[in-house]
Amino acid sequence: MIADLSNPALFGAFAVAAGLILGAGMRMAGLADRLADRTGLGEALVGAVLLGAATSLSGTVVSFTSALDGRASLAFSNAVGGIAAQTAFLALADLLHRRANLEHAAAELANVFQGALLVLLLTLPVLAFAGPEVTFLGLHPVSFALPVLYIWGLRATRTVREFPMWKPVQTAGTRSDDPEQDDDPSRSTAAIAAEFAGLMALMGAAGWIVAQAGGQMTDRLGLSASLVGALLTAVATSLPELVTTLAAVRRRALQLAVGGIVGGNTFDTLFLAISDAGYRDGSLYHAVSSQDLFWLGIGLVMTVILLMGQILRQKDGPAGIGLESVALLTVYGGAIVVQILI
Repeated sequence: MIADLSNPALFGAFAVAAGLILGAGMRMAGLADRLADRTGLGEALVGAVLLGAATSLSGTVVSFTSALDGRASLAFSNAVGGIAAQTAFLALADLLHRRANLEHAAAELANVFQGALLVLLLTLPVLAFAGPEVTFLGLHPVSFALPVLYIWGLRATRTVREFPMWKPVQTAGTRSDDPEQDDDPSRSTAAIAAEFAGLMALMGAAGWIVAQAGGQMTDRLGLSASLVGALLTAVATSLPELVTTLAAVRRRALQLAVGGIVGGNTFDTLFLAISDAGYRDGSLYHAVSSQDLFWLGIGLVMTVILLMGQILRQKDGPAGIGLESVALLTVYGGAIVVQILI
């Protein structure tokens, strides 16, 4: 078992699991792009639902297993820390797309709506933290509200995409979400979906290893659970989002890149409901520390910055990226410094 490993072997297991998550994520972007074209659902919706949920699977496993072990802070900070890290990844993707600011080029109303939904979902744990500690069937009421609002948001996102009441202005820097020529037409959609599902299973298994190794690191090295969750397990399980985002930008599937991050972050809020179900000592939201809530606030700030960037649609900025990307990297870097100092 992982608990019996020596420290070098423990770090090795963590690194191997992170590598498996990274490798699976590299393959998923291309598969998701093909499925978006073949199903006609569009890059933004497939990115938000399929790619976002799939690449978040390992993080789900980390938060749930940590909660089962009674590690409320690790479970919570892994979820909200991943949201902050993944939003910062969009700024790195902006550096790769040199034609125009990524948020300008990837104009898509569905992604804007998903961002607003994410802000709503992130405010609910704040209300739970500040409110009375009540549970029903072992769960806080917010844990029931999160999946309901998430499902409603997915249906509303599809409506926004198919029957938009607002449309972005098309400019020379805007990349439209048009189906591309299939580079492997002989392969069935079912086969592509099956490979995607297999990669999801691999990422789930790797996520379990990351969770167990992260818990052991917390105990053996005397590290803060918030630090391990927000900056170690969260970043490790967020590697698929980084790889799939960069891969999507290279394929010029820009709406998929943005949708995968925003949709993945929206899905990540469900980690909290799942973790609350796994945590058996009361409400998860009342077992976390102010450091965990700090990362929730950082995720909210970064999401709002991204939303404003999508609406403003600045075409050019410093170093060829948008001001929102500069702000995202600044906020995330500052948060890391604060976390280390406290």
